Amino acid sequence: MKRTEAREEAFKLLYSLQLMKEEKIEEQIELYVNQNEITDQEAIKYINDIITGTNKENENLEKMISENIKTEWDINRISKIDLTLLKLGIYEIVYSKLPYKVVINEVVELAKKYGDDSSKSFINGVLASIIKKLNLE
Repeated sequence: MKRTEAREEAFKLLYSLQLMKEEKIEEQIELYVNQNEITDQEAIKYINDIITGTNKENENLEKMISENIKTEWDINRISKIDLTLLKLGIYEIVYSKLPYKVVINEVVELAKKYGDDSSKSFINGVLASIIKKLNLE
């Protein structure tokens, strides 16, 4: 399984966990991997890292998002899909130290597929703002 596919699977699971407000993360990861017949160990490790990492850093991720959206906006106004994609992207850039250009490109592609018409530009803008603030350019 390619990283792009693993990222999409991680997004799907992360999104469903956001909706369910699930507490038993490890159990949910195992269930998801088994139900979707994911056998690639690299993909499983990646999905596990994304889910546990975003869960652990959720407060910091939400703080970064809040600091990089328009002042009249509230994080609660962001669609769950966009919020999940932002958390995924920020986690990969900041905590996994993946190249931001690759992450932004892939997250924007997921936004085109799962978000609404404005998702891709909104996500691109927020991630670009975070990259500027962190001097990652």
